[in-house]
Amino acid sequence: MGEFLQTLFVGLRLGSVYALIALGYTMVYGIVRLINFAHGDFIMVGGYTLIFTVPLMTAAGMPAWLAVVIAIAVCALVGVLVELIAYRPVRRKGTNMTALITAVAMSLFLENLAQAIPAIGPNPIIAGQFFASGGFRVAGVTLDYITTYTIVVSAVVMLLLYVFTQKTKMGRAMRCVSEDKSAAILMGISVNKTVLSTFAIGSGLSAIAALMYVAQYPKVYTTMGSLLGLKAFVAAVAGGIGIVPGAMLGGVVIGLVESFTTSYINSSLTDTFVFLILIIVLLIKPAGILGKNVGEKV
Repeated sequence: MGEFLQTLFVGLRLGSVYALIALGYTMVYGIVRLINFAHGDFIMVGGYTLIFTVPLMTAAGMPAWLAVVIAIAVCALVGVLVELIAYRPVRRKGTNMTALITAVAMSLFLENLAQAIPAIGPNPIIAGQFFASGGFRVAGVTLDYITTYTIVVSAVVMLLLYVFTQKTKMGRAMRCVSEDKSAAILMGISVNKTVLSTFAIGSGLSAIAALMYVAQYPKVYTTMGSLLGLKAFVAAVAGGIGIVPGAMLGGVVIGLVESFTTSYINSSLTDTFVFLILIIVLLIKPAGILGKNVGEKV
């Protein structure tokens, strides 16, 4: 029983990180129907921002984790710049395929740009401690503080994001643009402003995910967002891409599958089972667990 609970907590922790990243994927896709493959690299940007700003926070007598505020701002700025410089011109003149290729190109560009910066380079940088060490006992199992913080923060962020999209003016504008862009324009909604806000929020969420991930695995490197982003994309698609609760559910499912596969089957088969779950879900429910199949108008 103890091993099962420990595996469950690890799965929930991993799933919470994947969910935070998947929320960024699902927000952007819901608005502009673009799979932003560069989103995983925003985690890398957030990770390096944390590395370089934590000494400033500790020198000022503030908690190290407060560096996430600066990381959110930096990631949001990078996300907005990527939208303005790369995605918007391509969406105006190109096709869905050229936009997808641009997203892949931006991912590679960010990774190689980071390696070219002298302060970063190709070698990993070890991160310091963000939270107090220790934990507490639950049913005979030690639940560390980092796992607890990760699960709680992820749940709170998803709840706040859901309330934001349902209750605020900007959130309602996002849903309107997602449903019918032409009708949203006729209603006086600024589509460009809405898209920029979506990129800023989604990119900012990747900084929170970076904090929670690096707090558990204290190492930052230029390609750290590649596999994380890919698994989060799997989570978003499995849960129902474009749906906020679907991203959360998909992230938890993928995290649990990864954790239980590692503990009870074979760690080398972890990624195999993750992508196998995606195939099974898409075969049974092509729109994802919470997605709805909508017939195309002709």
